[in-house]
Amino acid sequence: MLEMMTGLTDNPQALLEQCFNAIATAEMSQLPFYQAQIPVRACGFQRFEQQWVGALLTPWMLSLLVLPGPGQIWPQRSVGSRLALALPCGNVGFIAGEVSGCGPYLASSLLSPLPPGIEADVAERLAQQCARLALSLPVLDVDAPANPTRRLLFRTHGASFHA
Repeated sequence: MLEMMTGLTDNPQALLEQCFNAIATAEMSQLPFYQAQIPVRACGFQRFEQQWVGALLTPWMLSLLVLPGPGQIWPQRSVGSRLALALPCGNVGFIAGEVSGCGPYLASSLLSPLPPGIEADVAERLAQQCARLALSLPVLDVDAPANPTRRLLFRTHGASFHA
């Protein structure tokens, strides 16, 4: 029988920042790609289909995260196992993870490592925008032909149309 993990009632932003700040101090700060000017920030977390979705910025990476929401029960997954979720922005591949104190989550790496020398305010804006874009519906040009080859109907061979 699989052990079940229950969801988080409250927005996980503060909890994620606390847990990943501890990881930053204890495990990551001595690594060559660690960028001390970048804070740990959990950005834009909101519920989508009863799960928490947002972006996590750390001094070493930026990832899209999904955590179980209130009343949600996730089966235990092996850390590193992969699955894809359909978000409004499209299908996104995730890797299962778990952090002591935070519980299970799904992560999709957006930047790892972060670009060298990125400024903190730029990185935080990027994290906020990534969280928002993940849950944004794709924008389509409703006037564009559904079949791009139909555009050929408006071209003449070797001549251009002049009014």
